[in-house]
Amino acid sequence: MNVAKIHDRLHISTFWEKKIAGDSQHADSEEQRKRRSALKKLRGEWSVRLDNRTKHLTKLNDKVKKVKAESAPDEL
Repeated sequence: MNVAKIHDRLHISTFWEKKIAGDSQHADSEEQRKRRSALKKLRGEWSVRLDNRTKHLTKLNDKVKKVKAESAPDEL
């Protein structure tokens, strides 16, 4: 009976060690995949594009306001 318990204990221990090793390997491969991902780079590029577009539109809006302000006194 003791031999059966030892065998079961070894079997269960081996089973969980394999599970833990597999989960660790999966976590490592997932971390490597995230590091290789281009998503961070793409987000940075889009952020720069949006900032440049916002600056351009702000300058354009300021020029339009300036032109309107200069032409407004002439119309009165």
